[in-house]
Amino acid sequence: MTNIIQTEEAIVPKLEAAAERIQKAHRAAGSVIFGQEMVIERALITILSGGHALLIGVPGLAKTLLVETLGRVLGLDATRVQFTPDLMPSDIIGSEVLDEVPGQQRSFRFIKGPIFTQLLMADEINRASPKTQSALLQAMQEHHVTVAGVRHDVPTPFHVLATQNPLEQEGTYPLPEAQLDRFLLQIDVGYPDLAAERRMLYATTGLDDSPVQSVLSANDLLSIQRLVRQMPVPDRVVEAILRLVRSARPGTGANEETDQFIAWGPGPRASQAFMLAIRAKALIDGRLAPSVEDVVALADPILKHRMALSFSARAEGKDISGIIARLAEAAAE
Repeated sequence: MTNIIQTEEAIVPKLEAAAERIQKAHRAAGSVIFGQEMVIERALITILSGGHALLIGVPGLAKTLLVETLGRVLGLDATRVQFTPDLMPSDIIGSEVLDEVPGQQRSFRFIKGPIFTQLLMADEINRASPKTQSALLQAMQEHHVTVAGVRHDVPTPFHVLATQNPLEQEGTYPLPEAQLDRFLLQIDVGYPDLAAERRMLYATTGLDDSPVQSVLSANDLLSIQRLVRQMPVPDRVVEAILRLVRSARPGTGANEETDQFIAWGPGPRASQAFMLAIRAKALIDGRLAPSVEDVVALADPILKHRMALSFSARAEGKDISGIIARLAEAAAE
């Protein structure tokens, strides 16, 4: 018990210092991305948790700028790939070429693709074929690619922020449920409010184009990610997570509404996502431990892409976010 107390006492100053730097990074990103504070926060939660996020929003809402800005603020190499139906797996992971030098034996050399970066924006991921999607998602899970039997590790840290356009679905390849589960959060990107859009007009149509400054380095980020995993989680918060996730699974009898309107629910990976994301949120807010309120706040982005409405629920006009909100409220009691 004494060792646990000493460990917690030792981690407090580290958490306070990390929280101050993350809040500075949050403010720096907010000075460039107007009216998307929640989106910035959830993107930071994803990265601090060591995961990947799926950004859902119509074009023109600064999703690309968000990734570029976070890359500069967090000191990460950022790359953007526009996914198209003719994009091949080798276009993102790389391929081998035959080197032929006069007087030397011919040999193959691996040329790395854009996936070998620290922060990758997979723009309109549902435009690419399932084969290309799988190549990306395998690297997201395994943190390496294999070409011609040789393993190539991606850089660390490695995060993917993928985007989808919720309106135009013609000619797309929707991500299967098992692949959606690879994303820590689904981040819905909405329109900015009036004040933010007014500020945006003045800031982006003038001559001033000063880039945002770096706040962290890649090594700093890795240290903070390890710190997030050491943050203590109270037992009552763990119990709230378990009640929420288990009540979202149909056929268990845990919740009548779930049994009636949900076709399939979240697996254990959702519980793991909660344990990481609520710690990251607490750190961003400058707190030393997560609360049940953090579980409620992150229920929608963590569960939304891990649940599906049944046919009868869609016929009755049920909303998945509404069901999740009621489940979260019940779990928090």
